Amino acid sequence: MDIPLLSSFILYMLVMLGIGFYFYFKTDDLSDYVLGGRGLGPGVTALSAGASDMSGWLLLGLPGMMYSDGLVGSWIAVGLFIGAYLNWHYVAKPLRVYTHHLNDAITIPDYFSNRFEDNKNGLRVVTAIVILLFYTLYTSSGLVGGAKLFEATFNLDYSTALLIGSFIIVSYTFLGGYNAVSWTDFIQGILMMLALVVTPLAVLSEIGGIEKVIDIIEVNDITKLDIVSGSSLIGILSLLAWGLGYFGQPHILVRFMSIRDESEMERAKAIGMSWMGISILGSLSVGFFGFAYVVANGVDLQDSEKIFISLSQLLFNPWIAGFLLAAILAAIMSTIDSQLLVSSSVLTRDIYHAILHKDASDKELVWVGRATVMIIAVIAWYISTDSNSSVLKLVSYAWAGFGAAFGPLIILSLFSREITKTGAIAGMVVGSITVIVYKQLEGGIFDLYELLPGFVFAWIAIVVVSKISGGASQRSKEIFDEVQEKLR
Repeated sequence: MDIPLLSSFILYMLVMLGIGFYFYFKTDDLSDYVLGGRGLGPGVTALSAGASDMSGWLLLGLPGMMYSDGLVGSWIAVGLFIGAYLNWHYVAKPLRVYTHHLNDAITIPDYFSNRFEDNKNGLRVVTAIVILLFYTLYTSSGLVGGAKLFEATFNLDYSTALLIGSFIIVSYTFLGGYNAVSWTDFIQGILMMLALVVTPLAVLSEIGGIEKVIDIIEVNDITKLDIVSGSSLIGILSLLAWGLGYFGQPHILVRFMSIRDESEMERAKAIGMSWMGISILGSLSVGFFGFAYVVANGVDLQDSEKIFISLSQLLFNPWIAGFLLAAILAAIMSTIDSQLLVSSSVLTRDIYHAILHKDASDKELVWVGRATVMIIAVIAWYISTDSNSSVLKLVSYAWAGFGAAFGPLIILSLFSREITKTGAIAGMVVGSITVIVYKQLEGGIFDLYELLPGFVFAWIAIVVVSKISGGASQRSKEIFDEVQEKLR
């Protein structure tokens, strides 16, 4: 085991844990623990949103897809970039204003409950169930990515690697809550972007330039140079449809809710989209250039999702490689910590506090939040024990689930005054069930990414059931008009 490589990892992990301990002593109530007291600046908001969004998928799944499929894999990047921009442009500011206006809602179920006058907590419970279901899968994808990293880097067996990665990620989330998560995500976002700039440039330098890369790919597999090669209309639509998922991801939406002032949202959008553009282009380049490097040098790569890991170890000295590989851990940690925290906040705020123990003290709620972080992590760890799990497949399932269940409802709740509580519940249920059922079917139209039909059917269900149930109440319409006035 390389001492420089191990030292780099340990240094990085100590910094993350140090941030967790720092914010442990600055967390006084549940709002601090789950939303940072709405005190984040635009830079931290933007990079923490981006880092928590991309996860290990950015350094493992996407390069692996580009390595295997070639340029046709870039359609997913186009869809994601467009979706992220529309989310920042149309959802971010209204959601911040709405949640603050509606009794300072600090979770997505809290927001839905206040927005649709959910006095009996039915909507709150359905929202919480959907979040816990899909976040368990999403968190598992991150733990699988972390295990693959430790397995490949330190020659550990998968089970041991999974335990180590899980322990590190859970520790600082448990301690520091939202502020720790956001500030570690900010640092991790910078590290991820730098790694995705340096690595493809090093590959190009080693091979001899972009023309040489194209020559090598042309000789060995010319289909990788065709952006539509071997892909049907359904395949391309499926990749583009990933962009729809942004409107329903709770760990991204809470970043919008936590910025200290809605007037800073434009700066945050500019920072976030710049970071995303550079990082995605770098990720695609790692997979594309990496294929040429592997072929040219006869590298034996058994798992395409480990292309970034292999390039880091082959092209750089152990000290630099250590920090580049830490970027993968950063990507994984930045998403899992957010998912654990959102899941914890839902169980604490929307189940324990709102339904089971309304008189709970702030200190009690914070500790219940920490306990639920541990519980969810253990369940996700158990799902992750299958060493054959694919990071991309687990992410795609959870991404579709959230996008279909929450995406249409988030948009309609912000821009329509006619939506009812019954319509909201119908949309979440239809979106979730469509994704789950569609995932089990294969062939023809069922090869379409389940997010797209789930999103469409959920939207229809919300609108139709809202009309059938008599339309929104007068108070609900008044709330909508009040917020629209604030947004003008």
